[in-house]
Amino acid sequence: MKVATVLIDGWRRVARVDEEAGLVFPFDIPQSQSRLGIVCLLQEPILPKTLPGISLRNVELLAPVPLPARNIFCVGKNYHEHAHEFSRSGFDSSAAAGVIPKYPIIFSKVPESVIATNSDVLIDPKVSTAIDYEAELAVIIGKSGRGISKEDAFDHVWGYTIINDVTARDIQGRYSQWLIGKSQDTFCPMGPWAVTKDSFDLDAASVRCFVNGQIRQNAKVSQLIFDIPTIIAALSEGVTLNAGDIIATGTPAGVGIGFDPPRYLRAGDTVRVEIDGIGALENRFINMS
Repeated sequence: MKVATVLIDGWRRVARVDEEAGLVFPFDIPQSQSRLGIVCLLQEPILPKTLPGISLRNVELLAPVPLPARNIFCVGKNYHEHAHEFSRSGFDSSAAAGVIPKYPIIFSKVPESVIATNSDVLIDPKVSTAIDYEAELAVIIGKSGRGISKEDAFDHVWGYTIINDVTARDIQGRYSQWLIGKSQDTFCPMGPWAVTKDSFDLDAASVRCFVNGQIRQNAKVSQLIFDIPTIIAALSEGVTLNAGDIIATGTPAGVGIGFDPPRYLRAGDTVRVEIDGIGALENRFINMS
């Protein structure tokens, strides 16, 4: 099942998506709950009833979780080829961990960086001139837990969405931690919607990224160095994961810094991220006025 957070006549609603029919079916949920986005469904043992369908053309898609309750967890260097290109780039402050890390490298992005598909990503040339893209599958936690085993990890997963982990590489290279370069305003496009885990095939799905129609990234999710159970087990070791937490699982090779010279994003560029079984997240990059 695909579930979106949408604006309908100025009101935020959570809706089931029938992409083939081009319709959304809003759940009969109070506005006080719908403001949370799809998080309002995570603890529901039975889904609420839906209202009559509305054309997708007549709603505005928001990020599935418009403002996460806390930082988005992210995994670095989680595809072999990307780990090598990143280590060669000169921006890898985790180099001491080795080209291929022995354990997941975790960083985060602040909630306020989240934007929706079709929203503009803002480039501030006074802050950064080295803006990069990173196409990623994101996991949505549906059940809280601490000390979660690999065997039980998928019991805590509600579903999946797409994230573009936009990064200011020059800022990333300036500091030992990645938070500032990853958390600039608008640097976490998310969407276009979420899919429940029972309707998503992890083994078959591929992650693709296009810049102005040119393919840059293309890899199977199954090629992750640290799979989803390993990531969840590592994160929950002493840290309680909460329902609604989001984990970006890492990006494949083909990011801008992997080219010689680097292919950074410029105002007017459009980045489209596709994941089989979910859909496409597309954003234009513009200079901040």
